[in-house]
Amino acid sequence: MRFIDRVDAGRQLAAQLVDLRDAPEVLVLGIPRGGVVVAYEIALALRAPLDVALSRKLGAPHNEELAIGALAENGSRVLDDELIAQLRVSHAYIDQVTHAQRREIERRSTLYRGGRQPADVRDRVAVVVDDGVATGATMRVTLQALRESGARQLIACAPVIAAESLFRIRTVADRVECVAAPEFFASVGGFYSVFDQVSDGEVRALLDDMTQTTE
Repeated sequence: MRFIDRVDAGRQLAAQLVDLRDAPEVLVLGIPRGGVVVAYEIALALRAPLDVALSRKLGAPHNEELAIGALAENGSRVLDDELIAQLRVSHAYIDQVTHAQRREIERRSTLYRGGRQPADVRDRVAVVVDDGVATGATMRVTLQALRESGARQLIACAPVIAAESLFRIRTVADRVECVAAPEFFASVGGFYSVFDQVSDGEVRALLDDMTQTTE
């Protein structure tokens, strides 16, 4: 399975969520940056509001792409204790990377929302979207944070999810939707023909456009 780009992936994923169209309690939340592009297409198809779910991966020493955990906007944190022990990651390093990612979450909140308050998720059906899920750490901490914030139902969505991560996500989400769940998973970008870097400006523009559309 290969998607043309994130727009194509979002439209394919939206086709699996048609039962949620025009439901007033639905809120679509994209994980920046790439997940927001996918989430935008889903929000358009469902005619639902869109916001960002500001969670950040905690990268391993000397390999930021390898997640040893993740941090959510409300302070919730998930750590991969087994991987941390295997790599002998120090508590000092974990505190350092957590602090750095907390500052990045604060920066992105200001930049992306432009003064708007985060969407209230209490009693909402939260559709959480990323452009792909490898380890599942970021998705799981996002879902955990939304549950703590009072979301009524959690739906985890990504065009492609590593098969071994599906079980972990299902322990947190009420529903999981994906187009493909391959056993072999080298990288998210490997499932896209076009997988360009998404800029902060693109994320802000999509959120602004959806805000105007739903007002």
